[in-house]
Amino acid sequence: MIETQAAVEAPSRNQKHRPTVDRVLVVGAVIVVGIVVAALLLWPNEAQASANVLFDGSTRIFGAPVQVLGLGCFLLAVLLAVSKFGRIKLGEGKPAYSTSSWLFMFISAGLGSATMYWAFMEWAYYYQTPGLNITPESREALDVSMSYAFFHWGPIPWAMYVVAGISMAYYIHVRKGKRLSYAGNVEAVIPKVKAAGLGGRVIDLLFLFGTFGGLILTVTVTVNTVSAGVAGLMGIQNAFWLKAIILTLSTVVFGLSSFIGIDKGLQKLAKTAVLAAFVFAAVVFLIGPSEFIAANIINAAGLEAQNFLHMSLFTDPNGGSSFSRDWTVFYWLYWISYLPGVAIFITRVSKGRTIRQTVIGLIVGGSAGIMFFFGILSSYAMNQMNHGTVNAPQVLTDSGGDNAVAQLLNTLPFGTVFSVVYFLIMLVFLASHMDATSYTVAAVSTQNLPNGTDPSRSLRLFWVIMLAAVPMAMLAINANLGTLKTGLTLTAIPFLFLLVTQIWGLIRWLRQDSDRIDMKTGLILPVKPEDAAEPAPSEGTR
Repeated sequence: MIETQAAVEAPSRNQKHRPTVDRVLVVGAVIVVGIVVAALLLWPNEAQASANVLFDGSTRIFGAPVQVLGLGCFLLAVLLAVSKFGRIKLGEGKPAYSTSSWLFMFISAGLGSATMYWAFMEWAYYYQTPGLNITPESREALDVSMSYAFFHWGPIPWAMYVVAGISMAYYIHVRKGKRLSYAGNVEAVIPKVKAAGLGGRVIDLLFLFGTFGGLILTVTVTVNTVSAGVAGLMGIQNAFWLKAIILTLSTVVFGLSSFIGIDKGLQKLAKTAVLAAFVFAAVVFLIGPSEFIAANIINAAGLEAQNFLHMSLFTDPNGGSSFSRDWTVFYWLYWISYLPGVAIFITRVSKGRTIRQTVIGLIVGGSAGIMFFFGILSSYAMNQMNHGTVNAPQVLTDSGGDNAVAQLLNTLPFGTVFSVVYFLIMLVFLASHMDATSYTVAAVSTQNLPNGTDPSRSLRLFWVIMLAAVPMAMLAINANLGTLKTGLTLTAIPFLFLLVTQIWGLIRWLRQDSDRIDMKTGLILPVKPEDAAEPAPSEGTR
């Protein structure tokens, strides 16, 4: 997912009030995190059973609406790109980034520490329990498995980011909104929901816990994978103590990076890790079964295109399969949990771009980056199974996907070197994610933070520790994937309503401004003199 340090906009520099810690958010987070950690450690079996019930119930209630919303976002994004609205510029002036740099941000945006795991292993889950009523572990299941991975990391989730990002950018750059925040965007659509009032506080709290939900899965999957690899390389037991050391070192080292002011260097290191990840995949392609990898990527892309609508709306009401709820709905919520930060990120980097450019850049660029990375690593893993070297689905069942990744890495020439590089890239991605997340959460929990000012280092260090607490508990009880999914699902559901609010506001603004689009410049022309006598609408409705 996109990992960004985009912080919530605070009052202007002329504000007289000094920045203060939002004690309600901080205390509330401490209480909730404490309860969750205590429940996981004291009643691990009951907690995981309850999590499974909550996941099943929530995805049954919201599953079909989530799928419809996802497809709706994709159709809206396409409509925006091909219509006259695609020519609208999101702000005056030239773009701050060159087209190549801007596109690379989106091409690399889907990469992260957990993505490194899913690129090798996601197809194996679908091979064992495929969608579309396909027979498990059949030839057809193998063919469709990677196309489903492309689908879950492809156009629809990127389209959700497009819609949320364009709504935010339109509000800030075209409507001249004052608060670069999710709460500010919602206030512009529904003026009664004040960003500085109770409604804004609720949105900030939802944002905070949504961030926790997304991070739990990412951190736990990453640490489990790195731990299995380190244990294999060093010939030691893959026990909780090793996982605890890896997470603790990540928390301490990268928490201190924020505290002592070397986080900019860490972000540069993260950019290097993105390039290293692409180089890693390219080398695997060159030294691996290149012909098979290329053919498999093309075949999977064709199957995704052929079944796109069916995949989007597959619910299996008569067969009773839970595939769409277990995976498609889960993934759409996974992506939605990152919406606030991503929308701010898109707004910051896309000023001066047209709506059409933003749609194409995100959907095509983001999907292409994922297709390249997933296509190569997944195809390599499939080829190893076909030749009887490493049966990743069987290893997944017997000892877990993290062990399957370690075995796959060892099949490469100079396997130890590839393993070390792979795990280092994962750790750098994890570091960057925790650092960026702690920054954003610290900004959200700081009242009266002037625009462009960083939150206090001590508060950022506090949040790094808090963000690591729940994943540590998950590792301690060896939580299954279902339990990890539950935390993310429950914290992401409220953002469905906020996304619908953004869509409603964007459509309304475009309709109001449709007659004032300058087709040459892409800018929205000022209100005509004869219309100026009419009562001026509020910031959210003008």
